[in-house]
Amino acid sequence: MKQRESKNQYFLKIAQLVATRATCARRSVGCVIVNKYNHIKATGYNGVPKNYNHCLDSPCGGQGEKSSKNLDLCMATHAEQNALLQCENVMDIETLYCTVSPCITCAKLIANTSCNKVVYSNEYIDKSGVEMLKKLKIEVIYERIIY
Repeated sequence: MKQRESKNQYFLKIAQLVATRATCARRSVGCVIVNKYNHIKATGYNGVPKNYNHCLDSPCGGQGEKSSKNLDLCMATHAEQNALLQCENVMDIETLYCTVSPCITCAKLIANTSCNKVVYSNEYIDKSGVEMLKKLKIEVIYERIIY
């Protein structure tokens, strides 16, 4: 008998598909925001601001930097940030699904919404964002995508 996909797996796989639109040469990240009814409210992927040359075409200064280092050289807006910008009402957010755990800057933004849970499928090297969310009693779940 066929098993129904869990909500976490379903939305993480959508986030992974969203990540395929990323224009960052360093990393591709996708994010999906849902409300309490599990309706998708917004999606986002990492990439440069509008009207800026895509890093895939003309790499920015951050391309060769190690993960979490010299972020000021990177021109990409994070997937979570782009999704939050697309969300009509940030006080309607129940869960944020992301292909990578949030950095500290994204965690601060998430904490200022109604988000109660963050689910991610890959660990970011800097764990301070996850630590902050946990300290604020926002549920954080690490779950690998199962194919």
